[in-house]
Amino acid sequence: MVNVMKRPRYAKMNGLLYPEMFSPKCFQEALEYKAKPGDVFIDTYPKCGTTWMQNVAMYIFRKGKEVERSTDFLKLAPFIDLLGMEGITNMPRPGAFKTHLPYSYMPYSPEAKYIFVARNPKDCCVSFFYHARNQPGFGYWDGEFDDFFELFMAGELEYNDYFDHLLDWYPHRKDPNVFYTTYEDMKKDIKGVILKLSRFLGDEYIEAIEKDNAVLNNIILYSGFDYMKKKLSEVYDLRGSEDIDPIFTGLTYMCEFTNSLKPPEDLPELEFVRKGIVGDWRNHFSVDQTERLNRKFLDKMKDTEVLQWYPIE
Repeated sequence: MVNVMKRPRYAKMNGLLYPEMFSPKCFQEALEYKAKPGDVFIDTYPKCGTTWMQNVAMYIFRKGKEVERSTDFLKLAPFIDLLGMEGITNMPRPGAFKTHLPYSYMPYSPEAKYIFVARNPKDCCVSFFYHARNQPGFGYWDGEFDDFFELFMAGELEYNDYFDHLLDWYPHRKDPNVFYTTYEDMKKDIKGVILKLSRFLGDEYIEAIEKDNAVLNNIILYSGFDYMKKKLSEVYDLRGSEDIDPIFTGLTYMCEFTNSLKPPEDLPELEFVRKGIVGDWRNHFSVDQTERLNRKFLDKMKDTEVLQWYPIE
């Protein structure tokens, strides 16, 4: 790999890179958690539609009822990787845990349900770069895209290699307790994805939609890009910890770690939901970068249907 001038701050546990700002105790407890019947997990590689799917699932469970406070999102759709056992135990049910763990690291039970979302690796790379640069806890606010691209190609980012992560999940895409979709399919037909996911999650959820069309309309509205961008902007701005429920010890740890880095005061406002579009990679990739990622994509995804999901450009 070419020399990289700067990297986001990561730690490693059990061979898995994870953000250094995450509490090691909480991350270990996520790895050690034993899934229970009725648990639901939303899993993606970072920046592949996780927040969007969290909102979709949360509002399916709520049958279209809007949350009272934006910060309730942290309780109703929590990130198990930094939650801690107390938060895991006390998550309101029904609900879904978010995680970025590869399949082989997942808390697994045949009686739990798993939602996996894939995304074009090029768009993932670009979105991941902005996430790393804009979240002060990575200490990467002056990072450059060319360096980040090299890390993406080498699989030296949090949760390791994008392609290995996808290949770890791919054989399970048709398991009866797995719901599998792509970011691009959500963009093309979010209504269809919501209906299929509602059936997957349980009869009561699809019946609620069929009984009252307002339920479906509300799920679409509250999981829409504009709504999420407005409502979630303050949820993930973790430079201050005064509004964080004490149960979320991992978030408190994150705030304290981020503050210890003494990030510049003039950093732009954190945007956890940025553009939400398909094809933004064309505004960032050079011809050489495009060709190199295409070669890796073809090599890693050979003999899989993924080659049809994302035709080479």
